[in-house]
Amino acid sequence: MGILTTERRVALHRRALWLEYLTVGWNVLEAVVAIAAGILAASVALIGFGFDSAIEVISAVGLLWRLRNGGPHAPVSEESEAEKRTLYVVATTFFLLAAYIAYDAISALIQREEPLTSPVGIVLSVLALVVMPVLAYAKHRTGREMGSRALVADSKETWVCSYLSLALLVGLGAYALLGWWWADPVGALAMLPIILWQGWETLAEAREPVEANQAPD
Repeated sequence: MGILTTERRVALHRRALWLEYLTVGWNVLEAVVAIAAGILAASVALIGFGFDSAIEVISAVGLLWRLRNGGPHAPVSEESEAEKRTLYVVATTFFLLAAYIAYDAISALIQREEPLTSPVGIVLSVLALVVMPVLAYAKHRTGREMGSRALVADSKETWVCSYLSLALLVGLGAYALLGWWWADPVGALAMLPIILWQGWETLAEAREPVEANQAPD
């Protein structure tokens, strides 16, 4: 990747900040609504849906810290250090997400739980399928151009959350049409190897030297 001009670095930094603000805002709203509705409906599945959103918030907050502490005018050493620390945060959230999915899916299979049929959960899943892929694509593209492996890793986690929303809706359809109550947890478990691989890959990147695309002085 070539050297970016100062003007382009500033523009990319501003775009990345807004993308992470949107990610935090959406996931906080999603978590609050899901957990509150889950408590009112005594739905463990809906509360778990909110917990998934909370994990994404942790990753996005880590990116906001990186962007604010390693801005476009920061020295290369400061930007590199902020990038490495954020990669560790994102890697941790991948492992947290994997642990949550394993626990939730295995519990559902053991207890033969029916898929989440709450109208609130269904609406949140549909909205997430609209919002999250757009954010994931924009973050990945921005991260690649600005040379931020942390932002690229965060975009992959956003893609994972999009997939989980899709798996939930497919599970609901399979349950309604075929009575396959196990479709949702099995679909989620199928993602575990990919999530763990992304976590290890991000952790490995955090241990590597980070190159910053600084404009020449």
